[in-house]
Amino acid sequence: MTSAPRPLRVAIVGTSARSDHLYGPLLRGLEPDLHLVSVWGRREASAARLGQSLGVPHFTDLAELIRQTAPDLAVVSVAGAANGEVGLMAVEHGLHVLLETPIAPTLAEADAIITAAQRRGVKIEVAEQFHRRPMEQIKLRLLESGLFGRVHSSFNDFAGHGYHGVSVMRSYLGFGARPLSVSGSVHAYPLAAHWSLLEGTRGPREETQEHGLVEFEGGQVGLFHWTSVGYDSALRWWRSGRFLAERGMGLSIGVGPDVQERLSLLTPDGEAPQFITLERRLERNDGGALREIVAHTGDPAQPTVTWVNPFRPARKGHGPQWHDDEIGVAGCLTSLAGAVRSGGDPSYGPWQARLDQEIVLAMQESAQRGGEPVALEAPGIGG
Repeated sequence: MTSAPRPLRVAIVGTSARSDHLYGPLLRGLEPDLHLVSVWGRREASAARLGQSLGVPHFTDLAELIRQTAPDLAVVSVAGAANGEVGLMAVEHGLHVLLETPIAPTLAEADAIITAAQRRGVKIEVAEQFHRRPMEQIKLRLLESGLFGRVHSSFNDFAGHGYHGVSVMRSYLGFGARPLSVSGSVHAYPLAAHWSLLEGTRGPREETQEHGLVEFEGGQVGLFHWTSVGYDSALRWWRSGRFLAERGMGLSIGVGPDVQERLSLLTPDGEAPQFITLERRLERNDGGALREIVAHTGDPAQPTVTWVNPFRPARKGHGPQWHDDEIGVAGCLTSLAGAVRSGGDPSYGPWQARLDQEIVLAMQESAQRGGEPVALEAPGIGG
């Protein structure tokens, strides 16, 4: 018999809200593979509050944290504007890191982090969870099965802002598809007075609409759409991802909890769409944790395609009853842990995260130039 690998020791670097309400509980749920040992914050008060909440020692000196608690890896969870600075600090201290999104506000900061990690020989994963959510994962499994053939065009229709939406759009084309250029349109518009869920206010609002066209090598196309009020406005309720493929298509329809995935191939006579049925199988017939999603394709040669929840409960036990976003973020953590243990690469990684941010910045630059296409660097793609 082989012994189980020792738990990887984890520090949370940063005291953002996600450090406490998301990463702390997820790490407890991933015991014994990952074990939270300490937290770091810039200020004593906030570091102490987080340490007390999670039941671990707190520090304001990262070198001292490392000396006393010996973490193998760190979750960097700070305000987005500080990702570049704090992420680089953690890497330069020799820690494998899970960086929150975006990898950094600027490409120069992202490059500094990646270069430092290569020099130190440490792994980087980025917490881009949107394409890791279960319903996105079953769509990616279906695309990998070959049933749809080649995906020609992919759309983010308000399914996530910035790098999140770009990652979903690119995932349908395949993360190895190389983007060449971006054309963008960005405009601000006034809106009627209404309630803001996130701000808890009522009154006139303004939205910024972002639209981008991404040209890929080989003729594939990605289209990105977002509005700044897309997460909390009754005026902008539509959120969908779409793809148009050689032998079928897929799209999300609906609003809020009533969103449905509509995926279709062809009927055997080639005359009508044949819709795929997606079945969420739970721990019990009346509820519980998600075990798997099964796609019933209607194709005789490949009647089912399955995505298995890697955090599913044991057959005779109970697992964490995480919602889809928690499953996605847990996947980011275990991707990093797997890379640290194996010496391989994480499943998404810093180059993909850099590219998603590069596309967002290029779209904004193109808009400032009146829609003129902006060429992409896209270094490291596919590697």
